[in-house]
Amino acid sequence: MTQFAPLQDGTVTGTGTATGTWAESTHSAIWITRGLRGADRGRGAALLDAQSMPSHLISLAVMLVANLLAAANLIDVYGSAGMWTLCALPAALIGVAVAFAGLRTALRLWWQLVFLLVAQFVVGPVIALQNTTIAHVIPSVETLAKGASATFGAYKYLISIDPAVGTGEGDLMALWTIVLWMSFLAGVFALARKQLVSVLSLVAVAVNFAVCAALGTSSGVQPVAIGVILALLLIVWLSWRMRLLEFNRFVSAILIVVIAAGAAVGASFAVGQDRQILRDKYEPPLSPYNYASPMSGMRAFVKNHKTDKLLTVRNLPAGTPVRLAVMDRFDGTVWNLSDSSESSDSSDYRRMGDTIGGEERANTKGERFTATFTVHDGLDDVWFPTAGVATSVRFGSGSASGDAESFYYNTDTNSGLLTSKVRGDLTYTEHGVVPTKPTDKQVENAQADSVSQPETQDAPDSVGKLATSFAGGSTDGGAAAQRLADKLKDNGWFSHGLKGDYPSLPGHGAYRIDKLLAGSSMVGDSEQYASAMALMARELGLPSRVVLGFIPKNKDGEITDARTKTARDGTTSIDFTGNDIEAWVEIKLDGYGWTAFYPTPKETKVPNENQNLTPPKPQNLVRQPPVPLQDPLRDENQTKGQSNLGGSDADDESSSLWLRKMLRVVGMVALYGSPLWLLLIVVGTILGIKAVMLSRARKRGDPDMRIAEGWRQICILARQSGVHATGTRREQSRELARQLALPQSTLDALSKQADYAAFSGITLNDKSAATYWNTVDQVRAAMLRGLPRNRRIRTKLSLKGVFADPISANPTHNGDGTTASWRASAWSTIRSLMAKPFAGRSRRGSGNGTAANTADADANGTTRKG
Repeated sequence: MTQFAPLQDGTVTGTGTATGTWAESTHSAIWITRGLRGADRGRGAALLDAQSMPSHLISLAVMLVANLLAAANLIDVYGSAGMWTLCALPAALIGVAVAFAGLRTALRLWWQLVFLLVAQFVVGPVIALQNTTIAHVIPSVETLAKGASATFGAYKYLISIDPAVGTGEGDLMALWTIVLWMSFLAGVFALARKQLVSVLSLVAVAVNFAVCAALGTSSGVQPVAIGVILALLLIVWLSWRMRLLEFNRFVSAILIVVIAAGAAVGASFAVGQDRQILRDKYEPPLSPYNYASPMSGMRAFVKNHKTDKLLTVRNLPAGTPVRLAVMDRFDGTVWNLSDSSESSDSSDYRRMGDTIGGEERANTKGERFTATFTVHDGLDDVWFPTAGVATSVRFGSGSASGDAESFYYNTDTNSGLLTSKVRGDLTYTEHGVVPTKPTDKQVENAQADSVSQPETQDAPDSVGKLATSFAGGSTDGGAAAQRLADKLKDNGWFSHGLKGDYPSLPGHGAYRIDKLLAGSSMVGDSEQYASAMALMARELGLPSRVVLGFIPKNKDGEITDARTKTARDGTTSIDFTGNDIEAWVEIKLDGYGWTAFYPTPKETKVPNENQNLTPPKPQNLVRQPPVPLQDPLRDENQTKGQSNLGGSDADDESSSLWLRKMLRVVGMVALYGSPLWLLLIVVGTILGIKAVMLSRARKRGDPDMRIAEGWRQICILARQSGVHATGTRREQSRELARQLALPQSTLDALSKQADYAAFSGITLNDKSAATYWNTVDQVRAAMLRGLPRNRRIRTKLSLKGVFADPISANPTHNGDGTTASWRASAWSTIRSLMAKPFAGRSRRGSGNGTAANTADADANGTTRKG
């Protein structure tokens, strides 16, 4: 056998004669493996990394760009491409860098996890919450705490706020988290040794794209371009990664790419672009219809806080009103915000971040301002004071932590709402624009714009008659609106109706407006005049709404710049008191939007007892033709006692006296013998019976029973008026509110109280029953007032349900007072017999189906069916 001799360096050669094996041969795989151990193996690995480094860097660069393109769906959500870049780009770089670190065995897995956690909970909060850091670099305890909270809570904040959300509440942590982890996972799969595993990197990018699209808006940011670029990038990279891309066929590859891109673009335009996003599914718009009418408490502000400082605003342009709420729905009783289910924008309040609206809103023509609002004691409601067109609202450091989350804004009415309620010492800063006002000539020539609004209900007839007269027969937008405002100013008188003022009733419903326009005196304040003008504008076909807010006015009640004070440093400030709260009207004009009109007379135009305060008659407002010329009227009153030719008196006093007596006797016989008395007796008897039965229902039984009878009396009156409400009390309340135009909230509250009295098992006191019946009386009175005259008379004389047994005596009565069928009575008897073993228990104690509980199972008397 050939002998191998060792050389001086320890290797062997095949030229000797020494014995050896194949394993020791320099060409052996075992020799090569042994040679790579120790330091030589380290050099071999380094050589391997150096050779594959370009391909790794290309893959990571592709994943970096792909994840940034996928996250571009959130650019318009944040409203700032610069802030999006400052957050998304570092997150993507760190993600792919941590994935690249995993190529080293010593840094794999655990060290990668440490890097990601530091990036997530330290680096990310420093970028997303720079206002809480030290020198914008060093994280504070607040930075780390808010960052950890925003890591999981930023998504809810992101989809519950109308874009653009801004970057003030840590909401950038959502973008940071998505891009960081998806870039890491995409990088790990892209660097995998097995080429087939690289397909999973496309899954990571797709998850990034889907999540950002769901958190984004329905339009997105250039969705067609980004989608096409992202698809081509990933297809080309994956083909290269799997060695399917042949560059020697460059022309064919380019042609295929161009055809694919053209097909993708064409398909994007052909397929509908209706994108399903979470913000449309997560939370419905706030329904401010659940709150009381903002106008209902207007006179209370004037009465209780007339000279009290309620609001201080700094650096607001002089003469700018501050609005609280905007109302476009009149139900015959109050002006209120429309229900969110109606086709109107007045109820479209949405949660807002630091930024309100988009570029179109920010580019509104007018005077820009940055004003600081400070609320004082006395202004404690949900309606949030703002001025002009707000583009940003930020709360001060002294505000409660939940103020920003409870802030809602309506971009159509430019009004805000704070569900946590406005309160003393609340401070916030508003960035906005005071829109340029049209001139009087422009208003005069402007036409009315078209807008969908809820129909007015139960507007008095005097509104329509005076609207046509005041407008002079014109319905041309701005001209007609200006005439309405001028006529109300000229013909009306001002009074708050407070102590020492000329008598003036509060309110702005149909009764009060009819008293203003058709009563004996046209006297009121802005609450009545604004309501009257808005209703008259609707009669002329003009879109109108009522605005409540603060007016910087002088003693005459007119807007003035003199109320704004200027300090030495150039800053301005104005203090608003309770006397500055006023209502005005806005009409939507084509080309100018919602334009303000102020129909209230001067506050110095105060009436006195000797003046004629009667409103003008409609016919007197139209120029009448001159009286035709005629002969002077002659005095046709002849002297009594004038003699005729025979010398007897022409007027025989005795015969005249006898004739008068006869006529009086005939009249008395006709009066007292008329069937009218019989009719009056019948009517009086019916009214007396109903009054006695109502009093009996009010006082008979324990407090729980009296409360149940109260709801039953409402249902009986509704049935007498022609409304048949059945079902549970909640269903009955909805039906009554719909058919009789009653406040839904009041009826819901009454039905819930009656349910509580029936089912809670707790005995209420007499005071609760008395309070409940006071509200029942008000609701019954409102029901009668809302009916037409003939229907109201028929309702008062109807005996439907009056003689039905009360709830305590017989459980088989319907909610409208009628007796149920004999089957219901039999079923009630059977249940009462079955309940005898439980006779020792209290009537409401256990709810086990006893006869007593059956009788009270529904306080309106409805028996449940088996």
